[in-house]
Amino acid sequence: MGMSVTIAAATEDDAERILKLQYLCYQGEAELYGDYSLEPLTQTLDELRAELGAGCVLVARLGEEVVGSVRAAVAATSGTAVLSGLIVHPRLRRHGLGGRLLAAIEERLAAEGSVRRFRLAVGRRSELTLRLCRKRGYEAVGTEVVSKALTVVTLEKSAEVGELAAAG
Repeated sequence: MGMSVTIAAATEDDAERILKLQYLCYQGEAELYGDYSLEPLTQTLDELRAELGAGCVLVARLGEEVVGSVRAAVAATSGTAVLSGLIVHPRLRRHGLGGRLLAAIEERLAAEGSVRRFRLAVGRRSELTLRLCRKRGYEAVGTEVVSKALTVVTLEKSAEVGELAAAG
């Protein structure tokens, strides 16, 4: 390709591109679970814009194209950063971009100083994402049966582990 992927804070102008990429990326998840009503596939542009304004949203760009994204919201009372919306364009998967996005959002949130732990939820059948999270130090802390086909695994790690992994 000749260009390198950069990671930066998302702007409101990115909302539509993130939503389109999210729709593309979750087609495989919907097929895997036999459920095309997954929240990322039904989220509206207004809902996504609200997330952009309420938390930390990063995008990965290849030139001007948004090819990945991740978002997080921090619960001030518990210091837990809840990560969501980790997406990477299908043609760029398995090249480390998902790990770079996770590391970038962990670093950014840890630098703010109020985050004690990171949490995210992943479908039990989403093996690549589960493997990526475990590689980044996340450990399963619970499961929730959402439907007959979908069980979600909640994973967490401490912010201190995130800082060590980012430094290493």
